[in-house]
Amino acid sequence: MAQFAEYYVNFLWMWLQNIWYFIKTFFYLFYKLFIEDTIAYCENLGAHASAFDFWGWVCLIIVSACNIALVFFILYRLFQLIRRYIFFRAKEVEKDKLMEEVARLREQADQMVQEKSKIFALKLGQGASLESGVGPAKLSATDEKDEEVKTNSRFTKLINIDNKYDRNPHAVYMRDEDLLSLSQIVKRFVNFSASQLKLYYTEETVRRFFAGLATSKIMILEGISGTGKTSLPYAMGKFFNNATPIISVQPSWRDRAELIGYFNEFTKKFNETDFLASLYEVSFREDPNFIVLDEMNLARIEYYFADFLSIMEMPDVAEWKIDLIAAPRYDDPKNIVYGKYLVPQNVWFIGTANNDDSTFTITDKVYDRAVTLELNTKADYFDAPLTESYNCSFSYLDSLFEKAHNEFSVSPKTIQNIMDFDLFIREKFKISFGNRILKQLNLFVPVYMACGGSELGGVDFIIASKILRKFNALNLPFLTKELDELKVFFDEKFGAGVMTYCLDYVSELRKLS
Repeated sequence: MAQFAEYYVNFLWMWLQNIWYFIKTFFYLFYKLFIEDTIAYCENLGAHASAFDFWGWVCLIIVSACNIALVFFILYRLFQLIRRYIFFRAKEVEKDKLMEEVARLREQADQMVQEKSKIFALKLGQGASLESGVGPAKLSATDEKDEEVKTNSRFTKLINIDNKYDRNPHAVYMRDEDLLSLSQIVKRFVNFSASQLKLYYTEETVRRFFAGLATSKIMILEGISGTGKTSLPYAMGKFFNNATPIISVQPSWRDRAELIGYFNEFTKKFNETDFLASLYEVSFREDPNFIVLDEMNLARIEYYFADFLSIMEMPDVAEWKIDLIAAPRYDDPKNIVYGKYLVPQNVWFIGTANNDDSTFTITDKVYDRAVTLELNTKADYFDAPLTESYNCSFSYLDSLFEKAHNEFSVSPKTIQNIMDFDLFIREKFKISFGNRILKQLNLFVPVYMACGGSELGGVDFIIASKILRKFNALNLPFLTKELDELKVFFDEKFGAGVMTYCLDYVSELRKLS
């Protein structure tokens, strides 16, 4: 044992001496290369430098520069190799961590799949027993039915909307400070749009817009690009604290299926459009809502929008139903009853239109049913006070419209002047207007007055946008005399220069003639 101990001590001493010799030799090499040999190099240079001629010194400088460049090159390559190794090592370490994370996520995914399988087995009543020893639990009949509806319904988007408002029902609670008049609402919107959205509209434009809401569920905003046609309903939605969906009309639209979708016989699902989803969501809300049909005359409106043009002529709003599907099922969305959807009263369809070579002409059938606003100029910038959005329910806004109809009306004198106008254009232009336009006039003018406008201002707008528009189809070059007489008629019956909108419109027609 003593001899082994002596052997092992000698072995360790020799091993340590070798390590020390290696370290000493390593550092000696650096000392010799960079210090001792450098001194020898300098002594060697000093011994021979005195005999150098001019070209000898030139060669010395060139060779020295090459040697220094070689040394720096070698050191730089060593630095690159070391750095590359460090970065490579870091990437490998990061890769190993990612692989560990992937393995952990896969393990969690496998656990979730196992849990899903267990839950599925429980739902079917075919599960054995869980690891804890608890037997299979059965879902209630209501839960099973709800789960089946979500899974098998033909209306995926609409069912999701049902679930959304089941969890978060929408309600509008108005405070005392929210009980504004129509004229106050108009001014508040103008200031809100300017201060919050940097969109500027005149009170006259907004006045006509609100009066149009009381007149028809369909509005058309015409005018040149950049005047705020799409921005106006967008801003109105923001004003009433909801989002305004903007549906881009496509030139390929030929029928209602492009607008509201259709039932696919192959998938056994209803192909729901964004328009249908937006319209369906309105039925769960209590505030005013707007759906924009952008560039609505890129396709023929009377084709794809025919169902809505028809049902909105029905006096009983309970009959404003759109047929969606022939065979109803129990798992259809809750507001689709017997395959039909009742169009809510708190929604307006706002169409924007440009009149150029890429669009179709909007027919009288559409113009007669809608209220048309021309936006050809942008309002000037003005400094508006910071104004918040407006908390308002549809029922309150509708009550303001009803109040306006009770408090304001078209005077008998104005009615008589309108009748005289009807006789005049029958005789001179062979054009007449029916009861629909008179009804719209009686709906529009009182609300326009409640919004801060005048009686003749509202009449001026309706006559120009509803009746004089029809003159575009006439042979105007043969009617120059009659157009001049029409301008005289407006000044004599309604007052000189009062019917500014109509007079401007007739002047434009006169230019075309």
